[in-house]
Amino acid sequence: MTNEPKAPEGTAADLIAAGLKLFGQKGFAATSTREIAAEAQANIASIAYHFGSKDGLRQACGAEVARRIGAVLNASALPRPDTPQAAALQMEMILRAMARFVIASREAEPLIPFMLREVGEGGPVLDTVYAAMIEPMHRRFCALWGIATGQEAESEATKLTVFSLIGQVLYFRIGRPIVTRRLGWSDPGADEAARIADILAANLRSILERERLS
Repeated sequence: MTNEPKAPEGTAADLIAAGLKLFGQKGFAATSTREIAAEAQANIASIAYHFGSKDGLRQACGAEVARRIGAVLNASALPRPDTPQAAALQMEMILRAMARFVIASREAEPLIPFMLREVGEGGPVLDTVYAAMIEPMHRRFCALWGIATGQEAESEATKLTVFSLIGQVLYFRIGRPIVTRRLGWSDPGADEAARIADILAANLRSILERERLS
């Protein structure tokens, strides 16, 4: 897509990587600019130069979360489907793309702890990421659900169902220590992510079948 935001480069990218890691581990207030600069192997003044302040870096970290996840979802995007079957297929493609990224991608590793901190603290980045990525993604999935089932896309029931579908994917990242311990996995990769995605896709098909009949 032509309007996709560009990936950060150079020192700015190093500082964002450090911010994602440390803000996710310690929280925004408990992380000093000196720690961020040391983690990024950069001069402490470079934070102000590139982002204006630690708050500016926090916002840049949120933008990077939205960019990385948005790139995955946009890669699986197709033109708006005009049949229930095409809508169901597109939902399955999105779920599989999310599973591959969230469960197996190294790029996703610092994003979840960072966003969990922002959600828990009610940080300002939550508003930014919600507007830039979460709400559009959820609305798009709701629209597909409406096409696939014939139900109202913006109804409460549809919104809750879509949250439940997305939540399944997120659990396998948030609950990774529990899942890996129970299954005896050391480090879930592409094969494990594919097996999980197969189950998520089967769940989606089952729910769609039920909802079409109701």
